[in-house]
Amino acid sequence: MSYCLAIDGMQPESRRELHKNYHDNHYGFPIHDDNELFGRLIMEINQAGLSWETILKKEESFRNAYSNFEIEKVAHYTEADRERLLNDPGIIRNKLKVNAAIENAKTILSLQKEFGSFEKWLEHHHPKILPEWMKLFKKTFKFTGGEIVNEFLMSIGYLRGSHAESCPVYHKVLQQNPKWITE
Repeated sequence: MSYCLAIDGMQPESRRELHKNYHDNHYGFPIHDDNELFGRLIMEINQAGLSWETILKKEESFRNAYSNFEIEKVAHYTEADRERLLNDPGIIRNKLKVNAAIENAKTILSLQKEFGSFEKWLEHHHPKILPEWMKLFKKTFKFTGGEIVNEFLMSIGYLRGSHAESCPVYHKVLQQNPKWITE
């Protein structure tokens, strides 16, 4: 889905600004920090079945609930942490999604040990087409269906499609050298 479509003039101002900020400053731009990559993965997983607006509104709550997306901390969450998350009204209280975040943090720690970073693991497997990425993510991570993988990889610059060429942000993304340029 391209976020370059004109923002509906009928939306309330705060909603427009929420989408505009994400579209103009985050969507499709490469991320080089493992914790932020993990955070984006958490947000994409939690978006499943919900609107992206819901997730954007809760981003700060997700950061607070998941220790600012610090992989090391989340990987060591206890059963008490799982319960805390499942009772946190600021996030999506879905057991499968909460468990996926914790298990995926553990997986990323292993990938960091083997490849040096989560980003280097992604780079190691680039370039792939979406079905290949989907198979890899399904084998490696929890709760990563096709749409989640597609949006995650588009949102971090690994797959093209986040912005139409006619979108002014497209050229800002190009200046950041997204991985899809090398396909």
